[in-house]
Amino acid sequence: MKNSRLTTFIFSALFAGILFGWLAPEWASKMQPLADVFLKMIKMIIAPLIFATLVVGIAGHGDVKNLGKIGLKTIIYFEIATTLALVIGLVMANVLKPGAGFNIDLSTIAMEAVNEMQAVKVDHSFSHMLLDLVPTSIFKALAEGSLLQIVVFAIFFSLAICAVGQKARPVLDFMQSTCDIMFKFTEYVMYFAPMGIFGAISATIGKNGIGILVNYAKLIGVTYLSLAVFVIITLVIVCKIIRIPFRGILRAIKEPALLAFSTASSEAALPKAMDAMEKFGVPKNIVSFVMPTGYTFNLDGSTLYLTLTTLFCAQVAGIDLSFNQQILIMLTLMLTSKGVAGVPRVALVVLTGTLHTFGLPVEGVAILLGIDQILDMGRTTVNLVGNCVATTVVARWEDEFDYERMNGFLDSTDSKKKKPSLVSTKNILADKTAPPGNY
Repeated sequence: MKNSRLTTFIFSALFAGILFGWLAPEWASKMQPLADVFLKMIKMIIAPLIFATLVVGIAGHGDVKNLGKIGLKTIIYFEIATTLALVIGLVMANVLKPGAGFNIDLSTIAMEAVNEMQAVKVDHSFSHMLLDLVPTSIFKALAEGSLLQIVVFAIFFSLAICAVGQKARPVLDFMQSTCDIMFKFTEYVMYFAPMGIFGAISATIGKNGIGILVNYAKLIGVTYLSLAVFVIITLVIVCKIIRIPFRGILRAIKEPALLAFSTASSEAALPKAMDAMEKFGVPKNIVSFVMPTGYTFNLDGSTLYLTLTTLFCAQVAGIDLSFNQQILIMLTLMLTSKGVAGVPRVALVVLTGTLHTFGLPVEGVAILLGIDQILDMGRTTVNLVGNCVATTVVARWEDEFDYERMNGFLDSTDSKKKKPSLVSTKNILADKTAPPGNY
């Protein structure tokens, strides 16, 4: 299946799911298993794909010395991006006040699900995060899909391959073959993407009804507007600074972005996004390190959502938070929003803990439950786009981004576009006048 055909099928499944959920809600609400089957198929790909690509990326290129620099630069960028997301969420909540005038009796809300979330205890201490980096068993980490643990093991495994030298060549060849097989495997699984998207969208609309979009219109509108503001103010400007066309990145990841949006799952889009960014011109070792790490430390959309909804819950309850309190909440979320990617409904779990910590009514989370899937679609997509941009930032920072490969990839995705001039990757930082291509 060609990429253009897959995109057409995905869009068709998206609209068909919305229509089916609206016209036949009783039947549509039973379509969730279709989405669950597709997501399980994706999950069985991710762990071996990340492990194989990272080992080949590091050991295959013998680029061990730069690994520490890449890791440091990645973490620095992640911290800057997530801080900007927190600030934008805070500003948008204060300016647009999505919770003001939200007429609902908090005492009538069913709190069972919220109480379950409040019971989830997440250890945010530095010692716990440090211990959680190291797997007790690689097989356990692979089985549970613990991305950060897989990354750590793969790094040490790659270093050992480099140290052993020629004797380890058969292992490296095996990992390269595994990598090629897993990308082909991913291609086969993508055939089922329209089925999964249809199931996810139709079940969401069927269970909640089209009417929920009207009742929560202001909150949905403010959330998506805030995410758009973050993309424009942060991601677009970052791409301007590093001289990578943002529209080119969007064109490269249009299919994984659609998957992320329609399934509200980062995992569904991860394999396809990694493949797209490598074809876009980012080296394999950077893609395979930055993308998995980003899903723990660089959840831009989720981070923005947390500050926005924290203030939303306070506004619904009529609580006026001072500037100092809001800054303290932002600093707290800067820590608590990281390292909990494996927790189900992670954003709402973190939000519940934050509200409880600052004495705000956790009933506000119950209001969000009804439309969390719709809001999750937007924040998950921004998480994906943010991590894809992060790979290009690190690649440019390391002066390893391949402009010729980018131009060739974009030309192949749209043959009707005028071919841009190719740009050398050598000394690109020194040559401020060299155009990266108009996309």
